[in-house]
Amino acid sequence: MTFSNIHNYLLRHLQVMLSSLGELWRQPFATTMTLLVIGIALLLPAGLYVSLKNIEQISGEWEHANRISLFLQSGISDNRGQQLAEQLKTWPDIMDISYQSSQQSLNEFREISGLDSLLETLPENPLPAVIIVEPDENQQAEAIEALLDRLAALPDVEQAQLDMQWLQRLRSINNAGQRGISILATLLSLSVLLVIGNTIRLAILNRQTEIRVIKLVGGTNTFVRRPFLYTGMWYGLLGGVLTWITLLISLLIISGPIDELAALYDSQFSLRWYAGQMLFYLPLIGLVLGVMGAWLAVSRHLSAIEPS
Repeated sequence: MTFSNIHNYLLRHLQVMLSSLGELWRQPFATTMTLLVIGIALLLPAGLYVSLKNIEQISGEWEHANRISLFLQSGISDNRGQQLAEQLKTWPDIMDISYQSSQQSLNEFREISGLDSLLETLPENPLPAVIIVEPDENQQAEAIEALLDRLAALPDVEQAQLDMQWLQRLRSINNAGQRGISILATLLSLSVLLVIGNTIRLAILNRQTEIRVIKLVGGTNTFVRRPFLYTGMWYGLLGGVLTWITLLISLLIISGPIDELAALYDSQFSLRWYAGQMLFYLPLIGLVLGVMGAWLAVSRHLSAIEPS
């Protein structure tokens, strides 16, 4: 194929592509309705995906925030508790140690609860001394649980507590969410495919006479199919861009309250938008679905239209 042939081939495709876009522009109401349906169908899985990625960001930070609380025996003195804390600092799988006496525990509880008068009536301090153990952040969950068992076996320790159940539940929720999003994205992608396919089917039926004339003068199915494929491409591409814009507007609306909530908990968390990633994937997914929907509609209905 010579350069001239390649140039003419690309030029014809460019003409058909722009002509298809012009057809959509000349039907603003129908085009807008179709794009809104596509945009809404793609928005839900895209929004859930961004939400899940942000939840994974939070859980990833919490992965390194596991702390083991060692509640000491009631008869343990502060000197003995501090000595035990110093001994634990030498353990290779422990990153940091902090000791909190029973009186400090009582003062902390008094500040949180505001039950000063009630606490004054107690004959003795009911709260034990606590050693806060921060395991090495590079350890896996199994190693941390093994460390918990070793600490619980110490003679001066009444109880060793590591609350990892909530983190395991969060992981399970994330895994279930990923599968749910995959199923939802598949179903909504199928709906986009059907919407575009039905729109192209109606366009084919409205142009039956034109198609018969084109075939009568020697036009091939490939020639007739081309503008409908580009129409499907435009529907999917523009629908993906509309989804991206709507997603950014939605994230902009909720980012303020989320930042305020994070500030109340003294967290450095900030909502990630994944704008660049979504700008690439959403129009691309829409384009693929648009071409596939158009191809299915054209393949099914075009062969039934023949010049009489």
